[in-house]
Amino acid sequence: MNIIQEESLPITMHKEWRGKIETAVRAPLENSYDLALAYTPGVAEPCLAIKSDKNRSFELTRRWNTVAVVTNGTAVLGLGDIGPAAGLPVMEGKAALFKAFGGVDAVPVCIDSKDPEKVIETVALIESNFGGINLEDISAPSCFIIENELKKRLSIPVMHDDQHGTATVVLAALKNALRLCGKKLDKVSIVINGCGAAGTAIAKLLMKAGAKKLTMCDKKGILTEETTEEGSHMRELAMVTNKRKLKGTLKTAVKKADVFIGVSAANVLKAEDVASMNEKPIIFAMANPIPEILPDIAKNAGAFVVGTGRSDFPNQINNVLAFPGIFRGALDAEATDITDEMLIAAADAIAGLVGEDELSREKIVPDAFDPRIAEAVAEAVRNVAVSLGVTRKSKA
Repeated sequence: MNIIQEESLPITMHKEWRGKIETAVRAPLENSYDLALAYTPGVAEPCLAIKSDKNRSFELTRRWNTVAVVTNGTAVLGLGDIGPAAGLPVMEGKAALFKAFGGVDAVPVCIDSKDPEKVIETVALIESNFGGINLEDISAPSCFIIENELKKRLSIPVMHDDQHGTATVVLAALKNALRLCGKKLDKVSIVINGCGAAGTAIAKLLMKAGAKKLTMCDKKGILTEETTEEGSHMRELAMVTNKRKLKGTLKTAVKKADVFIGVSAANVLKAEDVASMNEKPIIFAMANPIPEILPDIAKNAGAFVVGTGRSDFPNQINNVLAFPGIFRGALDAEATDITDEMLIAAADAIAGLVGEDELSREKIVPDAFDPRIAEAVAEAVRNVAVSLGVTRKSKA
């Protein structure tokens, strides 16, 4: 007997949509005159203008507003290494968010290679199509190699959103949580559990913003110079964190800490761990779909503010608060890079959208659908890009 299994709603809807983005035509194409302007023979003139000055491609094509969403499918959401084709639905979704929240045209680019050099070379070869590169769902440590090399080679902004988008929103959320607690970033003890792409970027951005007391943990325990491999990105983290010289497990690290930031695995933080932290502890448990500790358990154990990566709990720490505005500002400024200073400005803009009258334990970040976010972030990023001189105009 054949049993017909009903498909899930997500599968049904994706079949109905048959893609979440599509091409729109901006030039009128209703008669031969329109055709002559948009295509042959008229198109020859902008081609020759760009040949004389390739930067005119930003003026005469849609390149100025177009971002590549690049993955090799090795770290897709919480699904892991599922390959580039299986990652395409996520990249399409990301492109849709770029357009809906930032007015940025984005194109998925799924590369079938785990070799960092091949990914780098592929992206470098297609640079002329884009105004920016958003790296997405690429596993560590390859993501660090790929981003660093592309930043050196390309003349357009490159950002790995899993690293820097996450770090930007964490910084924004932490600034507001600390305001509520009456604590200062440079005074609090912060524990980050998870030393992959997100955890590494969060640590670096928090330190750039003024944090001084950071301890990093992975599944083996506290990162120390003795427990990390020479030349690895974790060794680099170990050299600049753990000033208390702690050794042991996460349980040891969080005792007397003020802040826990989890980008790791489900249920690794226990109620007794929260209870061992300093007064008014802040818990950002961002593992998906199941956080490091559920909000109710954390609050019952004494947590003052709890944030997660989920939309069904208060204080969702969501990258969509950051990346559309960051790229919108970078593209508008004709930026050639996205710097830490630009990310910190973006975090300040996000945090500033939660006024004193609405800031609470249940609201430390604006709602993802707040229409003010993208422009506030974009303006902050534009201003810093211009002030730092990381724009094509400043380098002309």
